[in-house]
Amino acid sequence: MTTIEFYAILPLIFLVAWASILLLLDLFITRKVKGLTAILAALGLGITLVLAALQLSAGTTAFNGMIEADGFSSFLQILFTGSGIIGIALAYGYLKRMSINRGEFYPLLLYSISGMILMAQAADLIVVFLALELLSIPLYILAGIARPNPASEEAALKYFLLGAFAGGFVVYGVAMSFGATSTTSLAGIVSAISAGSADISLLLVGAGLILIGLGFKVALVPFHMWTPDVYQGAPTPLTAFMAVGAKAAGFAALLRIFLAALPVLADNLVPVFWILSALTMFAGNLIAIVQENIKRMLAYSSIAHAGYIMMAVVAFGQELVSRDAVASSLFYLLGYAVTNFGAWSVVIALEGAEGKGLQLEDYYGLGKKYPALAAAMLIFMLSFIGIPPTIGFMGKFYLFQTVLAGGYTWLAVIGVLTSLLSAYYYLRVVVNMYMREGDPEIYPDRLVQLVSAVGAVSVVLLSIFATPLFRWVSQAVLKLF
Repeated sequence: MTTIEFYAILPLIFLVAWASILLLLDLFITRKVKGLTAILAALGLGITLVLAALQLSAGTTAFNGMIEADGFSSFLQILFTGSGIIGIALAYGYLKRMSINRGEFYPLLLYSISGMILMAQAADLIVVFLALELLSIPLYILAGIARPNPASEEAALKYFLLGAFAGGFVVYGVAMSFGATSTTSLAGIVSAISAGSADISLLLVGAGLILIGLGFKVALVPFHMWTPDVYQGAPTPLTAFMAVGAKAAGFAALLRIFLAALPVLADNLVPVFWILSALTMFAGNLIAIVQENIKRMLAYSSIAHAGYIMMAVVAFGQELVSRDAVASSLFYLLGYAVTNFGAWSVVIALEGAEGKGLQLEDYYGLGKKYPALAAAMLIFMLSFIGIPPTIGFMGKFYLFQTVLAGGYTWLAVIGVLTSLLSAYYYLRVVVNMYMREGDPEIYPDRLVQLVSAVGAVSVVLLSIFATPLFRWVSQAVLKLF
């Protein structure tokens, strides 16, 4: 391994090593001081975040082109590690409160983030599959960590079975792509296409199978059926993390594979992407309207947001639009991450044992009894809808701008209409908080309250600095093309 190659994967190596050491150390940490495991996990993620930030200006290829350390991957690494730190903050008090304070939660979370980092750097289809399994297997275990809770065990089993099934599609897609181009390297696939030696028909089949597998990971309709059950049954801090991390990792692979390596398939795949995006936006928002459980409502909301991000992917194949498509996707993921963690922090604050506090009616009177928490939730709901002055509005603005620049006016119209549709169920939470009488109870947790407060402020502040931030993201993805 050369010095350059070591530098390219330094954050990944460090995090895997830290997680392994932490897993061993946890054997000697008693149940009374399991918080030490959480602190060490957060420290490891903080160091990884710094290492990732140092790579932002890098453009390094390692291991015969299998790994790309560029601005695109570094941005996503920062997003993954930051999400992990917030996830630990949300889980610290929650796990103790729910009597599931098991130290293996934190090393497994770090292993999953390692898979996400590898996914962001993957420039080879085999590495994409390995990363997919590395990020998924710990999540399967974590979804069932609340055993013997039947809902948690059911969530883990469903997630595992459907995840394994989806992974099979990715493997077959990689095999087909190899058969079409005699390589699994993304750069090699581009070269084979340019040289005219690729079997485009077979490559199209492979790309379609890979799309199905990754569509499961990001919860696109009709590959979304696992999402509400898993999100409801899994521990809520894990649900909050999955809604950001797993989704961002899946889109990292989608963007690098299709926008950077397979623009030649645009004529065939753009209609498919268009339909997937529209279906996901409509189905996610429509089904969310009838939900009474807030975890299921936010699960379908997460599905809908995958449809919005997919709008940018539709513009692939157009050289002048592709960079903005990637930048707008990453920017939207950043805004969604901040808003999502904030909203879930409020959910965690109200959640009690045996699923108490998770119904929409449990939010009756929150605005009167806990005005600060209700105000934070109001900001998060407005950001989900896309109402200014929130980062959600700016994220949708750049997405719609990209879609219109690509010439997909009707898709933008569908995006606007479904955003209006989403206002019904998001504002329903606001109505319950401020216009209904009730006596809700929250569980005092300073870290959770800190996440909600910082999240609410960040949602507004990020919208103010959205233009320079978007330009910075655009510069970060330059070397992807």
